Parts: sequence; C-alpha cells; structure tokens
Amino acid sequence: MSFVYALIIGLFVGALAKLIMPGKDPGGIFVTALLGVAGSMIALFIGRAAGWYPNNNQGPGIIASIIGAVIVLAGYRVIVGRRVT
Repeated sequence: MSFVYALIIGLFVGALAKLIMPGKDPGGIFVTALLGVAGSMIALFIGRAAGWYPNNNQGPGIIASIIGAVIVLAGYRVIVGRRVT
C-alpha cells in the first residue's frame, strides 16, 4: 500500500517541486508529474534503507517526497541542459 501512496503523493509533489524550482523545462505537466513520482519513490527507497520507515505500510511524507522530487528535477535539468539543440 505504501507504493500506491507514494505514487499518489508523487503526482502532487511534482507540481510542488516545479513551484519551488521555476524555470523552463521541456516535457510539460506529464514529465513534471513523472519526476514527482520518481522523487517520491526515491524518498521511499532511501527512507526504507535508512530505517526511517520501519513499518512496510508506511510511506514517505510530503517533505521527503518534495526533497526527492527537487533532486530528480535538478538532475533532469542538468541532463537535458547538456543536450545540443
């Protein structure tokens, strides 16, 4: 259930990460939502590996998901920004 929770939170968190890091990103709202889901999943996996979520039904919180999404969005901008157009 925590995986589904992380997916739902990730969709919301993608929009919040975009508000925190404004700028021009290729891909639009769908890419932003997918980056939010990826950030939430990263927060889930890191939190479980670190022992922050001892219960398997517990997922990442909003703050951890936002931090994960901002990190993924920054990485996405670095990778996409290096492309020669």
